[in-house]
Order: sequence, then structure tokens, then C-alpha cells
Amino acid sequence: MTNKDFNARKGFTFSRHVPEEISHFDRIFDVFKDLLTHTSGDIEEAFEWLDVLDKEYDIFTDEYSLQDFEEDLKKRGYIKEEEDDSKDGNSGTGKGKNILTAKLEAALREYALDQIFGKLKKSGAGNHRTTKTGVGDERDGENRSFQYGDDLSTVNMTESLKNAQINNGISDLRLTEDDLIVEETKHKAQMSTVLMIDISHSMVLYGEDRITPAKKVAMALVELINRKYPKDSIDIIVFGNEAWPIKIKDLPYLKVGPYHTNTVAGLELAMDILRRKRNTNKQIFMITDGKPSCIQLPTGEFYMNSNGLDELIVSQCLNRAAQARKLKIPITTFMIAQDPYLRKFVEAFTAQNKGKAFLTGLSGLGQMIFEDYEKNRIKRI
Repeated sequence: MTNKDFNARKGFTFSRHVPEEISHFDRIFDVFKDLLTHTSGDIEEAFEWLDVLDKEYDIFTDEYSLQDFEEDLKKRGYIKEEEDDSKDGNSGTGKGKNILTAKLEAALREYALDQIFGKLKKSGAGNHRTTKTGVGDERDGENRSFQYGDDLSTVNMTESLKNAQINNGISDLRLTEDDLIVEETKHKAQMSTVLMIDISHSMVLYGEDRITPAKKVAMALVELINRKYPKDSIDIIVFGNEAWPIKIKDLPYLKVGPYHTNTVAGLELAMDILRRKRNTNKQIFMITDGKPSCIQLPTGEFYMNSNGLDELIVSQCLNRAAQARKLKIPITTFMIAQDPYLRKFVEAFTAQNKGKAFLTGLSGLGQMIFEDYEKNRIKRI
């Protein structure tokens, strides 16, 4: 029998593998998404960078130009033109600049997820394992006798019928409450997370871009939670001289400012957000590259000191760390700089909160946050 006859009898069909050709658009789109993150959502600047890269690496061809790519972005609903009424005073007649659509904002989060955490499939609701048994949605493998109030959906019918046969015999097979066996289930805990991002000026000092990796981590973490842990919540706040929450859709546009580092304001806002959450499990992630250098006084004025570790500023930070500890909110600090003052502060801060701290390079930041997120989620309810 020939191989052909064997394959035919088995029902197999073989054909030559033809690699899927990546379209011009898809090839450039990944580069464009990366540039958009660096330019804080400035499409025109991203186009300028594409033009520079084209001159160096021949990104575009005679068949597919930058203008073609721009038109495809519009046709596919990734960008749209914002009307500019100021040019002639007539509403809707002035040509405006290109802006991102919600579809492109979502694509940026997905791209960040793939870059940092790898491709992940969406799982079922919850997905936070705990060691406590009870009414839940994950089978534990342990059986016990039925008790009043148990969910009937957890009844193990096979074991219950065996009990009925033993207790009543096959000829008089009856299933009573005494025969019922239930299988233990485990709760899947929910986690509420606040991610604090330092947007002080040092995040772009000395020619090192630290804000872009921080944005990518935030976008990836949001996308991860939405896909894999849909019952979890994540809030993003930024802190400079002050602290404020930002919406998920605004992450691509995040920029640093001429700010100092008011860590106290960030921690206060994070704890305020988590106090309103009903989940038992709560945590704070803080990404920073500098020691705290600013607080707001009761008078409303800002007290700033960038020289070394200021005793007043540090003491207030440590007080907030202790407060979070009392609220059972662990704080994980990710240091993306090796400033000795930062390391000294973080050591004291972590000891006060009984949290964790990592000294990390920019490239490993995402994976380290992911691993810590996984570990912190395993909590007893």
C-alpha cells in the first residue's frame, strides 16, 4: 500500500504549507502602535517618525505609501478627523487633525498585553484561587455529606446513588437526604488593584524614557484583568505635585509634567479608592523612579525639597504606609532607578507596610508586575 492509499483510507488530506503573508498594513500597524505609545497618542508625530524610519529602513513601497496607510487607518476605524471650526467660523467646514478612536485605544492595550505578558486567552469569571472551601464555582475534589443549606448544584450524583444502593439496596432504590454527597468547591476571590504611576519630571530626565514602559505596563495590566480576571477591578492614578485618577482610555495620552513627586497624595487617593471597594483582597502597585519630594500642607501650599531625603516628607509617607497596613492593603513598589536615596526610602517604606519592593530595569517591569499580581491574588477570604 502506498502512502497515498494509506492517507486516503485514513481520511487524511495533506497539502503544501503556504506561510500566511502579512499585509502591508499589518506590518506597519505594529510599528505605528509602538510609536503612538511613545508620542502619547500624537498621531501626526507618529507619522513623522514613520517617515523617518521609512527613509532609513524602507518601510513603505511604491505600491503602499504613508498616505495609503493613513487612509487604511481611517477606513478601518482606527483614526478619525477632528473638525476644526476655528479656521473659517463655520461649524464643520474646517479640516482638523487626526485623533485616535476607541477602537485604536483598545488596540494599543491589546498590543501592550501581547508585548509584556504574551498572548492570553480569556478565562472564566473570577479565577482567583483560595484555600477556603464553600459554595463556589471551582470543584475541590473532596466529598462530604450533604448539610442543610448546601447548594444542590454541588451534589455528586454518582456518589449519592452509590450511597442509596448501600443504604437501601438495589431492589428498593430510594434517594434520601441522608444519601446525598456534595463535592467541596473553592471560592474564587476577587482583587481590587490600584496602579500608581509617577509622572514627575524625572521620568524623562537624562535621556531615558521611563514613562512609556510604565504606560505599557498599565495598558497591559488593564487588558489582562479584563480578559483573564473579569471580576477584578483596576484603577489607575498618576501622581506628581498632586494625584488624580485617569480613565483607562486616557492611558495612551499620558505625559510627564514639570512636577515633583508627591507620593503621599498618591497613597491617600489610592486608599480612598480601595476603601470603597467591597472586595476583601486589595493591593497597591506603585511605579516610581524618584524619592518623595513634595507634600501638600494643611494650608494648601506645597512643601517641596528635592535634596536628599526630607524628614517631614518621608515621615508622612511612612505614616501612609502604616495606615495601608492597618487596612490590610499591601503596597508593592517598583523602583525603575538606582538612586540611593530612593532605595533607602523604599526600604523603610516597605518595612512599614510589610509590603514588597523590586529594583527593576525597564525591560523587566511588566513581567515582574504580572508575577506579583498573580501572587498577591492568592488570598484567603
